[in-house]
Amino acid sequence: MKIFNTLTRNVEEFVPNVEGKVSMYTCGPTVYHFAHIGNLRSYIMEDVLEKTFRYLGYDVKRVMNITDVGHLSSDADTGEDKMLKGARREHKTVMEIAKYYTDAFFADCEKLNIKRPDVVEPATNCISEFIHMIEVLLQKGYAYQAGENIYFDTSKLKDYYVFSSQSEKELMVGVRDDVEEDTNKRNKSDFVLWFTKSKFDNQELKWESPWGVGYPGWHIECSCISMKHLGEFMDIHCGGVDNIFPHHTNEIAQSEAYVGHKWCNYWFHVHHLNDKSGKMSKSKGEFLTVSLLTEKGYHPLVYRMFCLQSHYRKPLEFSYEVMDNVAAAYQKLVKKIAELKDEGSIDETGFAEYDAKFKDAIGNDLNTSMAITVVYDVLRSGLNDKTKRALIESFDKVLSLDLLNAPVEEEEVDEELTQYVLARIEERKEAKKEKNFQRADEIRNELLSKGIAIEDTREGVRWRKLS
Repeated sequence: MKIFNTLTRNVEEFVPNVEGKVSMYTCGPTVYHFAHIGNLRSYIMEDVLEKTFRYLGYDVKRVMNITDVGHLSSDADTGEDKMLKGARREHKTVMEIAKYYTDAFFADCEKLNIKRPDVVEPATNCISEFIHMIEVLLQKGYAYQAGENIYFDTSKLKDYYVFSSQSEKELMVGVRDDVEEDTNKRNKSDFVLWFTKSKFDNQELKWESPWGVGYPGWHIECSCISMKHLGEFMDIHCGGVDNIFPHHTNEIAQSEAYVGHKWCNYWFHVHHLNDKSGKMSKSKGEFLTVSLLTEKGYHPLVYRMFCLQSHYRKPLEFSYEVMDNVAAAYQKLVKKIAELKDEGSIDETGFAEYDAKFKDAIGNDLNTSMAITVVYDVLRSGLNDKTKRALIESFDKVLSLDLLNAPVEEEEVDEELTQYVLARIEERKEAKKEKNFQRADEIRNELLSKGIAIEDTREGVRWRKLS
């Protein structure tokens, strides 16, 4: 398995800390609204990554957080509280909002065949862990109290900008608001570990702490939740590219200051989904959801296939025209697969050959488009149907496109064409009775020239339109 490591900016051979086992963490949703399809691109590709590890024989433990505490709308620890914003919008409590949108998120994941992580931990379950980590950071001199809040002191680190040699200004892709400068900070890049003094006087979720009643900063939750379930060493951490700075940068800073050694070896980031106006974002107001795609007639797995046809490290532009093309391609594919007969025995040599091709593709920095090409190569190959079915069933453990059991849409019946074909079939039948095989062949070829294939079976003559 080779994977692009954002930390080194190179494609590297994946070597886990413990042979045969993978500890994997993925940043979960902030549950104040529905996930849009841009968010879900990351979760689809992380799902493919996990399933690829499993396909290659690794024992995987995947952990994901649920951000159900006040995740501020700016990554600079200021701005509007997203959870409070959702509660006000819908006249509900913050926890009612969190429950509703957590359930909605996993319902979308189920429609997209995204496997639920082995561990899903809401941030509100881990307040004691957050407080403990902050106490240790204060004791070690990596944190300080100012203006009643607790901050991480980035000047204590030799290399805070671990993901790039670029300047702070160039890295501020994750900051979404123009914000006021926090005068309590010793350094511009310092970040809040615990809020006691907050502009949110009516903040609903607050907890007792050694520094007063307050709530945790955003970045602390992923560090603590991952360590709670995966320990002090982690193999791979995943998220969208907008998490690189400052969220993942801050996670590394506080985690390695806390444990005193390197924390995570590999970082996996999925690029944005764009539309013609730019990156998809909930802050724009209206946004595309799985439910909206379904209302427009698209099967959710068409969107999954749309994502798999592009590399996860490239920006992907959404349009309905492209979705129409993918929907048509998906239907043709599942229809061809549905025609495969489940008869005979598996050609073990042929199976091994194409299985190796699939593993080479998917194991090469998750080249999903090439992996789908291998599916088409199998269908075009000279392998028997039984072997083709077995290979596609195996590949679909990773692709998760329901290739063997997706519903095949019935084409609209063209009555005129149907009558024409049935008349020719009847004419051919009479020709064969009269042993006029030349005429029978002429009728078959005539139909074939019009895109109609006929097949003699025990139940009679079957016909179908060629794609």
